[in-house]
Amino acid sequence: MPIKIAPSLLASDFARLGEEVRAVDAAGADWIHIDVMDGHFVPNLTVGPAVVKALRPFSRKPFDVHLMVAPVDPMIEPFVEAGADIVTVHAEAGPHLDRSLHLVRALGAKAGVSLNPATPLSAIEQVLDIVDLVLIMSVNPGFGGQEFIPASLDKIARLRRMLGTRAVEIEVDGGVGPGNARTLAAAGTTVLVAGSAVFRTPDYAANIAALR
Repeated sequence: MPIKIAPSLLASDFARLGEEVRAVDAAGADWIHIDVMDGHFVPNLTVGPAVVKALRPFSRKPFDVHLMVAPVDPMIEPFVEAGADIVTVHAEAGPHLDRSLHLVRALGAKAGVSLNPATPLSAIEQVLDIVDLVLIMSVNPGFGGQEFIPASLDKIARLRRMLGTRAVEIEVDGGVGPGNARTLAAAGTTVLVAGSAVFRTPDYAANIAALR
């Protein structure tokens, strides 16, 4: 699979979210990554479905919505209706992961599953045939700007082997930048989520090009 760049709006200017979405779209982003945090599953609050719906007209690129919320099932349909193309739920966020992923697919969105750094790959072994994406968190979720956890590389490589011939995207989020993008790709990553690395300077096109 070709490498995709998914700028994370968590690092953008929240006072100008619509403009920021339009800007990274024009700068060459493949997907728009939207982090949804509830202040309960993770220690931060971000956006709800109304914000996603308001942003939808600013880009036709896939909206990659990462739900860091618990319980997660009641939040899936509102975000799909708001315009999410991909909905990723955490393996740790509820007791019925299979049911949550089937719900995402039934609503017409692509289904993703995410793992926190301390969660083993065995937690998702039984759902690999019904997911479109696996998101490996390479930092503990909740805040942007954290340093990449080196052990994530081995986890990515082991996931790549587990997936075999399945056409499943491997997405990595946390501490991603030009300095480790090549190593991440070599380990099997196909989607790079980058917040600070894209939004740290006004030249988003150059920042995305550096990641590529």
